[in-house]
Amino acid sequence: MNTSKKVLNKDKNSYSALRNLSKHRVGFTSSKLGKSIAQKQEEYVDRTLGYRYEMKYIISEERAVAIARFLKPYLKMDRYSKLQPDGEYPIVSTYLDSPGFQLCRETLEGHKNRFKLRVRGYSDDPESPIFFEIKRRINTVILKSRARVRREYLVDLLAGRFLPPTQNYKTDEDVLRQFQLYMFSLNAKPVTRIRYMREAYEGDGENRVRITFDRDICCNIDDSPVVKLGGIGWRNFSTDIEGVVLEIKFTGRYPAWISQMVECFNLKQGPMSKYASSIKKACILRFCAPKLPMIA
Repeated sequence: MNTSKKVLNKDKNSYSALRNLSKHRVGFTSSKLGKSIAQKQEEYVDRTLGYRYEMKYIISEERAVAIARFLKPYLKMDRYSKLQPDGEYPIVSTYLDSPGFQLCRETLEGHKNRFKLRVRGYSDDPESPIFFEIKRRINTVILKSRARVRREYLVDLLAGRFLPPTQNYKTDEDVLRQFQLYMFSLNAKPVTRIRYMREAYEGDGENRVRITFDRDICCNIDDSPVVKLGGIGWRNFSTDIEGVVLEIKFTGRYPAWISQMVECFNLKQGPMSKYASSIKKACILRFCAPKLPMIA
């Protein structure tokens, strides 16, 4: 039995309980005025699609622009993209993995049941929160749970300590404990940071649909416990990925108009992991070890 399956089996939550994670909503309060865009981005009810189906494509920039035009009658630009003059906002994620890159290997090998551990941020503003995330794949279903915390508690949480009572965000402590359980079971540590710019569209119907375009994907092989967009050591891997990463996510049935879009633009679905692809490329260039198996 592979390592991540053992870890998943230790999880006491049932499949139905995992599905219910998508129903959790996290509140945020702040007494400060004159908030930055980064702070405004986080001042909302968490609308993450915690239980969803997900399809990924790599497309050209020209096709991405055309698809964005196609989407306008069906979806609206999400509130974070609306805040930006060019419609794109930054995302940075610090990924954790075992010393042997077990989670990366299982992604490259196409394991049907697997997960990722990451800490995500949207700004380097010290007042902006970060998010501890567990992203699981169970066959064709994606289950994503996350907990919002103050940036200053990152190191303590990665060391296995719990949040102090002064934490002023409402958060899902069960998710944090589960994150730490997985982390210690794998002896997982930070191994890299991935950043990119995202243009996002979403709908408000019962069958929630979210479509995103990710550009300028960069990797920073860094085992420091930081979640930071800036700094040195970034390498742009967009040329290796050869295009824009298009992700289609929905929570219920496959909408007919998406089927028409896929056919109209001749989209070919394929596996695409920003984390695994970046680690694989970094190992080829000898930026990290151990060397990963070169899987097509």
